[in-house]
Amino acid sequence: MLVALGLAMVATFMFLIITKRATPVVALILVPVAFGLFAGAGLGISDMIKDGIKELAPTAAMLFFAIIFFGIMIDVGLFDPIIRFIVRMVRNDPARLVVGTAVLAAVVSLDGDGSTTFIIPTAALLPLYLKLGVSPVVLTVVAGLANGTMNILPWGGPTARAASALKIDTNDVFLPMVPALAIGMLFVLAFAYHLGVLERRRIGRMEIKDSMLAPSEELVLAGAGGGSGTDTPTGRRRFRGRGTSSAATGSGAGGDSAGPASTGDLPAQPHDDAAHDDSDATASFTGVLDPNRKSLRPKLFWINAALTVALLAILGMDVVAIPVLFMIFAGIALAVNFPHIKDQQEAITRHSSSIVSVVAMVLAAAVLTGVFSGTGMVDAIAHWMADGIPTWMGPHMAVVIGVLSIPLTFLMSNDAFYFGVLPVLSETATRYGIDPSEMARASITGQTFHMQSPLVPAILLLVALAGVGLADHHKKVLWRAAVVSLVMLLAGCLFGAIPF
Repeated sequence: MLVALGLAMVATFMFLIITKRATPVVALILVPVAFGLFAGAGLGISDMIKDGIKELAPTAAMLFFAIIFFGIMIDVGLFDPIIRFIVRMVRNDPARLVVGTAVLAAVVSLDGDGSTTFIIPTAALLPLYLKLGVSPVVLTVVAGLANGTMNILPWGGPTARAASALKIDTNDVFLPMVPALAIGMLFVLAFAYHLGVLERRRIGRMEIKDSMLAPSEELVLAGAGGGSGTDTPTGRRRFRGRGTSSAATGSGAGGDSAGPASTGDLPAQPHDDAAHDDSDATASFTGVLDPNRKSLRPKLFWINAALTVALLAILGMDVVAIPVLFMIFAGIALAVNFPHIKDQQEAITRHSSSIVSVVAMVLAAAVLTGVFSGTGMVDAIAHWMADGIPTWMGPHMAVVIGVLSIPLTFLMSNDAFYFGVLPVLSETATRYGIDPSEMARASITGQTFHMQSPLVPAILLLVALAGVGLADHHKKVLWRAAVVSLVMLLAGCLFGAIPF
C-alpha cells in the first residue's frame, strides 16, 4: 500500500508540473499533504512536515544569502570582465556559447557545491543568451548536465554518502570511476554542441559591436566612481552600443530547441516558448554590462575578488557550515560595498524576487520529503525494490543498482537512497561475490539524472535565476541526463570498475 501511494504521489506531482497544471510550489505542498492524509498520517502529518522543514531550513538559509552575496558581486561588476571575455570568444556563434556554458559549469562544479555552480554561469552568461536570442532553457539544460555529471566528485556528496553507508574508503569508490566520469563529460559536451547547433540554425548568427565589449572610461580610470546610470523612460538602463542582428528572427530548424522568452533584469517568472522582444533582450543584457550603473564599485574590484575567492576556498575546505559561511560573507559584502543603510536595503531588494521564489520552493519541497519519509514510503519502496529483484539477476546486482539509481535518486533524496536503499541491495550483492565498493561505484552513476530532481534545491535555484519553468527544463533535460547516466554505467563496466 505504501509503495503504491509513494509512487502515485511522485507520479501525480510530476504530471502536474510537467503539464503545467500547477506551479512547483503548489504541487510540492498539496500533493504530499493529500497522499499523506490518505495514507493515514492524520494530524501527525504536521510533525512530518516540521521534520522536513528542519532538514531543509539550512539549505533555504544558504540559498537566501548565496543569492544576496553573488547578486552583490554581479551588481558591483565583479563578473563584467568574464562576460566581456566570453563575448569576445563566442562572437556570433550560439554553438560556442552553449559549449562554453558546459565547460564553465564543469569547472565551477569542482567546488562541490551545486548552488555556486549554477549562480556563477547564470550570472555570467544569461545576459549573453538573451542578447543572442538563445533560449535560457538551453543554459539550464547544459549547466544541469555538467553539474550532475561532476557531482560524483569525492567532496560532492553522493560518493561520500555511498562510502559512509557501506563503510569503505571514498577513494576506492571514486578513483576507478575517473574514466567513466571523463566519458560522461564528453557526452555532456556533445549534447551541448548539438543544442548549440540547433539554436544556431533557429536564430542564425548575431553580430555584436566592439563598443559593447569596451568598458567605459569610468571603469578604466582609477579614480572612477559608480557612475550615474542613464535610465530610460521605462526604468531600464540602456547600453551605449547595441548589437545588430543578421537574423534576429531566423526561423531555421527549431529541432529540440526552445524559443527564447520575455525577459527582465533577472527574470523570476517562467519563460514560455515564445518569441522575445529584442529591446527587452537588450535591456536584460545591459542590466549586467551597463558601464554606467550606479551599483558599480571599480575601486573595490580586487577586494570583492578576494572576498569571493576566500568564500569559495573556505567552502572547499568544509570547515564552516555553508549557511553560516554565506551569511557572514553576504554581511561583509553588503557592508564593504554599500556602507549606507539605504543602499544596503536597495541591494537586497534588487534580488528579492529570486530569493522569494527559490526559498519558497525549498520549503515546499520539505513537505514532500517530510511526508515521504514520515509515512514510511521511502523504506517501503526500498524493500519492495530489493525483494522484487529476481534471483537470476543476483550476479548482476551492481548493474541493477546502477540502473535503479537513475529513477530512485530522482524520486528521493541522496540520504534516503544511499543510507536506505544501497545498504539493503549491497547486502544481497555480497552473496554473489560483489564487493561493496563495486556497488558504491555503480550507485553514483545516476547522479546526472538525480540533479534534475525538484527535490534538489540547487536545480530550483538554477531555473529561478534563469527564469525558466521547471517543466520546460525537464522536457529538455531528463532524457539527456538518463543517457549520460547510462553511458557512465556502461563505461564503468567496460573499464572494470563495475562488474557486469
